[in-house]
Parts: sequence; structure tokens; C-alpha cells
Amino acid sequence: MRRIGLLAAALAVAALAAILAAVLATNGSAKTSAVVKTMHNASLGKTILVNRSGLTLYSLSAERHGRFICTTSFCLSLWKPLVVGKGVKPTGVSGLTAVKRPDGRRQVAFRGAPLYRFVQDAKPGDVKGNGFKDVGVWRPVSTSGTSTAPAPASTTTNPAYGY
Repeated sequence: MRRIGLLAAALAVAALAAILAAVLATNGSAKTSAVVKTMHNASLGKTILVNRSGLTLYSLSAERHGRFICTTSFCLSLWKPLVVGKGVKPTGVSGLTAVKRPDGRRQVAFRGAPLYRFVQDAKPGDVKGNGFKDVGVWRPVSTSGTSTAPAPASTTTNPAYGY
């Protein structure tokens, strides 16, 4: 009877170790999966950066070299920073880094420009934030540079946001 109890305990420990190894392997692979991809955008005629879900990634012209403008709750309600956890190296496109936001989170940046998603972009290919003006200009990020060409003339100017 004692041997059966020891065998059952050993099997339980082995099963627990296998489960733990599977969880650690899954977490490890998440750290290396691409957080940024590229996609050709037909309306822009360019290859742009997108998140894992295929949604357009933007940068603000005034945010460079560690300077953050989009820090208020209002700005962050429209523009969602692409963040990664501590110890995660952003991958998927050459030129990605992680920069520390004023709130302590680590935001993915491309060639020094922090990356954001616009809340009104609902599906891959949407670029509704292109040319949005406030304290700078929001542009989809192109692989050939940090932002795409100017937006159509119908863009909104809203200097009252004051991030």
C-alpha cells in the first residue's frame, strides 16, 4: 500500500512538473512572438506597420527622442500605446525598441518614434487617424520612414486637445 501511495505521489509531482513546463514554454514563446508586422495599405499605397491584429500603428510627429506628448487620459482614450511587458524585446520588424513611458510602462517604438493604435480604426486597413492634428500630426508608420505622406485635405485640426 505504501508503494502505491509513493507511486501516486511521484506521478502527481511529474504531472505538475509537466504542466509547469508547458506554462513556462508558452510564456517564453509569447516573449519572442512578433508584436509588429507589416502590411501593404492600398489607400496609402505604402507598406505600413500594424499590430498583431493587423491594425494600423501611428506615431505623433512631436514625439521623438524620449519626449512624450500623449500622456493625458483624454489623449490615451483616443491613442492606445503599443506596450510590452518588462523583459520583452519587441520583434517583428527591424528598428523596434522599447521606451519607458512617463507612467512606467514600456512602449514599442520604431526608429525612436513611440507607436500607437487609433481607437476609431476597427479593422485591418483602416487609417482613420491619418493626418489627425493637435500638438503635432498623427501618421501611420511606414517601413520606409517614420510616417507616411500627408493625409487628404479633409483632415481635422483640433488644437484644443492640449495633451
